[in-house]
Amino acid sequence: MERIGGETMVLYADLRERLEIFEAMRSIASLPGEFTTKTVKGIVYWYFQTTLPSGRTQIYIGPDSDEVCRLVEERKAGELDIRADENMLQRLATQIVAGGTVPVMPDMARIIKRLADSGVFHVGGVLVGTIAFQVLGVHLGVNWAGDSRTTQDIDIAGDSAVAIAVPAVQADVPAALQSLQMGFFPVPRLSHKEPSTSYAIRGKTLRVDLLTPARRGETAPVFIRRLNAAATPLKYLDYLIAEPINAVMLAGNPCLVKVPQPARYAFHKLILSQERGPSAADKKRKDLLQARILVDLLREDHPGDMALAWESLVKRGSRWVRKVESACMEAGITL
Repeated sequence: MERIGGETMVLYADLRERLEIFEAMRSIASLPGEFTTKTVKGIVYWYFQTTLPSGRTQIYIGPDSDEVCRLVEERKAGELDIRADENMLQRLATQIVAGGTVPVMPDMARIIKRLADSGVFHVGGVLVGTIAFQVLGVHLGVNWAGDSRTTQDIDIAGDSAVAIAVPAVQADVPAALQSLQMGFFPVPRLSHKEPSTSYAIRGKTLRVDLLTPARRGETAPVFIRRLNAAATPLKYLDYLIAEPINAVMLAGNPCLVKVPQPARYAFHKLILSQERGPSAADKKRKDLLQARILVDLLREDHPGDMALAWESLVKRGSRWVRKVESACMEAGITL
């Protein structure tokens, strides 16, 4: 891996903050209405109350903070300019790439941006897999080596059991992919009675996979209403996507995405490597490679994050710990 310069990382931090502001306010920029608050379990949440053709509704803004309060005042004063914000965000992204960062490939970036615009990350979707590893690299201030960041898959995880403080917000993954007009089609499963959980592009290896935490040994696809799509249940995924963070999907047209905490990503990859069979040797090698370089980086830059992620993993039980320890021995990783 290669460190990204300090000035470029200052620009990245600025871009992430501006994207958080942009995402919080752009949906209400042209709507008449007023702001209101609700208190849930002692936490104050801001909403924008307006009347749509479907009736009176409330649009979720975010938990109470100085930044949200400032945005509310700007919106009341009529100072928000969404188009100017979009142009400014693109200029910042161009500066960051010029500073030596590696952006997401154009086709993948276009898909992720459309999913973000459709509300996937707003309703609890989390970008996982190697594409999340790419995004985390810039977020942590490094460019990964080519072998560790190569992928043709966009993996989106969503938990059907997550309660989100938004008023009936729902994304539509199939519709968002179809709107790109890139040739996406649902990949049939072995059992034709089961709904597809993957979408591929005719003539290309690029695909989008939907995942969800497995519960009580379930293996059949689980329909996630908030995404209007079915997802494949996977073990250990609940640990990975718990308390995700905001990060920037860096491209010519950047966007804010949800990704796993870096330390949880590293430990999850170690566990996943022990679940791979002989036919998945290449995937296992990549699991261990990503885990090793992430652990090395986090141990130096964010040891506290490693400790918290490990503490949470230990609470899952001795079987989880044994899998991590076995993977570390195999890969020569010292925690």
